[in-house]
Amino acid sequence: MGATVILSIKVMPDSPQAPLHDIKNHIRNFMEKHGAKSLSIDEQDIAFGLKALIIKCALPEEKGTDLIESGLATIQNVSSVTIEEYRRAFG
Repeated sequence: MGATVILSIKVMPDSPQAPLHDIKNHIRNFMEKHGAKSLSIDEQDIAFGLKALIIKCALPEEKGTDLIESGLATIQNVSSVTIEEYRRAFG
């Protein structure tokens, strides 16, 4: 059994008019499908009405971040995906 990692991921929509509710639903479905636990999605004001989505979750380490980044980037109205924080959970 592998370790668990704690991730913080920033997802940028492609415009201030992007439907954040729909993007959040797609993110939640994708992340839960790949074993994410303790999933939270918060909005962060950027500028000129644009809001980033900040995802925090625990994930099995063997899933890897490449799968997560590339999968989230395919969601409609998503401009970019960045892993902001990656920590190995102990205990």
